[in-house]
Formats: sequence, structure tokens, C-alpha cells
Amino acid sequence: MEQLKLIVQVADKDKAEMLTKILTSLDFVKSVELVEHKPTISDDEQDFFSLAGLWENRDITTDSIRQQAWMENV
Repeated sequence: MEQLKLIVQVADKDKAEMLTKILTSLDFVKSVELVEHKPTISDDEQDFFSLAGLWENRDITTDSIRQQAWMENV
């Protein structure tokens, strides 16, 4: 027997509950799961201040970076 999974996004919680009741009343529906979506911070939207102090106590300066970047290959 083939099993399929159907994902439906509903904006209104009350309508989602109503749809759940309708689907569970159908004899060919095996199970219905209602999951509340909780938005997460994506990689593109990381907290700016979470990286504060990343380069603290390191021997890296703009001068040292420039010096390494403009080194001539011999």
C-alpha cells in the first residue's frame, strides 16, 4: 500500500482545527497532525551583535591584512 504525506499551510488556527476535524472524519485518512509553525532566524538574518568580539585578542590588524594581501610573489 502506498502512503503519501500532505502538508497544508493554513493562516488561521481556528480554520486549521476545523480542517483537521474534517480530515479525520474521512475513512481513508490514516492520521492528521496539527503543528504550529514557529518562525526561526535564518542564516541571512543572524543577530548582528552575536559576532561581537570575534576578533578580540587576535593579532590581526588592517595593516597586517594589507601587508599580506599586497605581497609580491617571487
